Amino acid sequence: MEKKGLLFIPDISGFTRFVHETDIDHSRLIIEELLEILINANQIGLEVSEIEGDAILFYRFGDAPPLEEVYKQVEKMFWEFHRHLAAYEYRRYCYCSACSAAINLSLKVITHYGEFTGYSVKNFHKLIGKDIIVAHQLLKNDIEHHEYWLVTKNLWHDDNPAHFADWMKWMNSIKQTENGDIPFHYTQLSELKHTIPPPQSMQLNLSKKVKVLSASREYEVGILTLLHASADFNNRSRWQVGVKKVEMENHFLPRVGMKCRYLLENGDTRICSSSYSFHPERIEFSETDEREKSIRHYILERIEYDRSKISIDVYREKTILQPLLFKLAKKKQMAEELNASLEKLGSLVNEIQLSEQA
Repeated sequence: MEKKGLLFIPDISGFTRFVHETDIDHSRLIIEELLEILINANQIGLEVSEIEGDAILFYRFGDAPPLEEVYKQVEKMFWEFHRHLAAYEYRRYCYCSACSAAINLSLKVITHYGEFTGYSVKNFHKLIGKDIIVAHQLLKNDIEHHEYWLVTKNLWHDDNPAHFADWMKWMNSIKQTENGDIPFHYTQLSELKHTIPPPQSMQLNLSKKVKVLSASREYEVGILTLLHASADFNNRSRWQVGVKKVEMENHFLPRVGMKCRYLLENGDTRICSSSYSFHPERIEFSETDEREKSIRHYILERIEYDRSKISIDVYREKTILQPLLFKLAKKKQMAEELNASLEKLGSLVNEIQLSEQA
């Protein structure tokens, strides 16, 4: 028995070329993350029918929703998609072709209302119906740019034009198929990139911590260069005194803000969980030592285009005796090591070659 419902298909544009022309391992991980971002951005009760390579077939049975509700969902997914890509572009310290090209991916969204139903084979549930075919046919069209929202006439109301933003301009077109013509409206979404809400600043839970040490230094390099020099795990042993090697604890795309394992020169090992926030003028990342319950908070600030500053604050668990014991036993040594590390970082930053575009 057929039912009526909304079909909503976000499709990653540039996927085929991206996969064929880039490193397959990292391109797969990038696409997996982006598809997960889109699924997590669902805010109107959509169900996932299936993931189709570079696209997700969402659906929701019921009456046709107001077009403004559908737009808010398009906006949410578009924002989260491009926020993730922008964050990865600044956080990554992998230079393979996949990671370098990820920022060029874009998103288009097909929305259609029609009749369809579901059927199950073992553990697989799929949708079937003529309007499922229509929605998929609309993925291939003559729209020149590949960052748009397409709406079929079943969702469109001529007496209530869908002008949800000043930049929004609607155009009409027709998809010709062997079963007849499919008229639709569409609007480009590129202007939405300029309306993405800024990310929130990092919120560290320091209620049970006390700052025991702080050091900072300025360098004659841009903030992104300083980020890649200081945050890249592959560089840590080159500037952090006492560090032999740093490894990723999880097998994901290499970037700032990942869980990592420190191998120290004295033979000790510590595991750190990380957090990260980005703003073109200020970048923060932290590493919390899960064993010693301490935090290192790194703050990078842009002073000028080719001058930036790093500050490192060290926090430890707040106890009655801890500040005294730390001061007597470790503070002087750690301060010397921290300042020596910042001195070594000064040599490393001059080796990093980046295009400063933040």
